[in-house]
Amino acid sequence: MNDTKPSFITNFFKLESAGGIILMFAAVLAMILANTPLQSYYDLLIEVPVEVRIGPLEIAKPLLLWINDGLMALFFFLVGLELKRELVEGELSDKRNVILPGVGAVGGMLVPSLIYVYFNWEDPVAMKGWAIPAATDIAFALGILSLLGSKVPTSIKVFLTSVAIFDDIGAILIIALFYTAKISWVALLVVACCIPVLAFFNRRNMESKSMYIVVGIVMWVAMLKSGVHATLAGVIVAMFIPMKSKTDPTHSPLKSLEHDLHSVVAFIVLPVFAFANAGISLSNIGADQFFHSVPVGIALGLFFGKQVGIFTLCWLCVKLKFANLPSGMGWRSLYGTAALCGVGFTMSLFIGSLAFEETGTNLLFDERLGIILGSLASGIVGYFVLRVSLSKA
Repeated sequence: MNDTKPSFITNFFKLESAGGIILMFAAVLAMILANTPLQSYYDLLIEVPVEVRIGPLEIAKPLLLWINDGLMALFFFLVGLELKRELVEGELSDKRNVILPGVGAVGGMLVPSLIYVYFNWEDPVAMKGWAIPAATDIAFALGILSLLGSKVPTSIKVFLTSVAIFDDIGAILIIALFYTAKISWVALLVVACCIPVLAFFNRRNMESKSMYIVVGIVMWVAMLKSGVHATLAGVIVAMFIPMKSKTDPTHSPLKSLEHDLHSVVAFIVLPVFAFANAGISLSNIGADQFFHSVPVGIALGLFFGKQVGIFTLCWLCVKLKFANLPSGMGWRSLYGTAALCGVGFTMSLFIGSLAFEETGTNLLFDERLGIILGSLASGIVGYFVLRVSLSKA
């Protein structure tokens, strides 16, 4: 009999919080490298040019943009898979479970954006970042929530996840509508031609991953060349992955793919993204940069905007009897969950890169400072409010 106990590493990767912990470690490591004599090597690494050329087709970008445009397409593909599963047979398939988190998500996107706009209304360059505080980082938020252990009711986890899913839908629409470069209609035509091919695969219930991967790569390249952000190709492809197998009713190609990708995204894609985007050098940051309207608008939008927007609209929704509070959730725990939604780290960094870094705008501020401060404050407040409210439940 083998009585060997699982190793510490094996147990660690089974934790719900493991992804969030590794994500945090990657961000801290980037901050350390960016503020030590190793900064030059860190900058060289993320700026190293990477080129792929096939005949006249050329894709030449620094490593940072390959991570943001390419690696993050896997993240958005997983988001698309989770979204489809939730809409087909998950919590969001029941309309009664949709109203409250949906209303909360609207408030959680609208109020933070309005706070940012208030601080940056007179600066047309800064206004490009209006959507940065509208996002929620579900990996970080659930990681913090899992630190509270088994005392957290399932209803709170479901509510937080549902709000984050609606946030992701909002982020996808925002990226598609507001963060696109000059449109290439020829490239978009190629994207449009890929969709009926995917629909054919889905209708025939084709389960071969390689077929979807080939079409997905073609769509990603075309989307990249079109001016619409390439990561959206991941969401589109995910919508056509079959939910059920035609030959084996007990097997779900979508769920299987989602399960396979979850660890890759949580332990590789998101930490690599955080490492490449969170390296803020504090050596040249003075009071002017620290209190610039952009980081201030982002930090206050994430911290105050998320709390006020989500809690207020949910409170109104319940009081007007459009929905009920989930069982096991009181007003204090709702407020704590709303505060936790202010952790916008990954998605906020991603939208920030679209708004500023990838546009080549010469900035006198660093939006990442506001993202980190707002997310950190939201995580701390959300954790302690939930800890107190759950201990009294």
